[in-house]
Amino acid sequence: MPESKPPNAKSDSPYRLREHFLSVPEVALFRLLQKMVGERYVICPKVALTDIFTIIRPNENVHFYNKIFRKHVDFLLCDPKTLHPAIAVELVKPIAHNEPRATDQFMEDLFSGEGIPLVHVPLGENYEMTDLVNLFTIAVIKLKDARRNHPDLLGDSVPTCPVCGKMMVLRIHRDGPKAGKKYYGCMDSPRCAGVVAVD
Repeated sequence: MPESKPPNAKSDSPYRLREHFLSVPEVALFRLLQKMVGERYVICPKVALTDIFTIIRPNENVHFYNKIFRKHVDFLLCDPKTLHPAIAVELVKPIAHNEPRATDQFMEDLFSGEGIPLVHVPLGENYEMTDLVNLFTIAVIKLKDARRNHPDLLGDSVPTCPVCGKMMVLRIHRDGPKAGKKYYGCMDSPRCAGVVAVD
């Protein structure tokens, strides 16, 4: 008579569930993103680039497909109604001399070409809301500059809010050290504190 296996015994399958789906830094960032965006976006972790982008004439452009194959973005923020990608978030390791890696530049060009801000978040175990909002703002400004330098990519010149994704409104600082200077403020202000500086 064959010997029975205990209920929790491993099967003969070579597959095992990973102990952790997300790393400690990824979990920390995910929790803060949840607080930051609330119900404004659906947060999708570890999304393959091939799920986001498609290749025109794949048989002719195998080289370009290989550049995105087996690559993913750490978090993709999507519109809750349409699930259309709105903002991508990448955890990046600090590098010397602030020089971008070739892969980081490729990712930047890939997303900006489709009008999606790519937020680079330095790898860590703790994150601050203020720092994260600033990084989102930087990503939106970089995308705006890229679209200005490439008129073929230029769409609506009004940026979207780096915090909630809504349209922004051109405003003027009324007081303080920036009095008289223009800036973009979220149309949902004061409920949303998203701000984008005007050069």
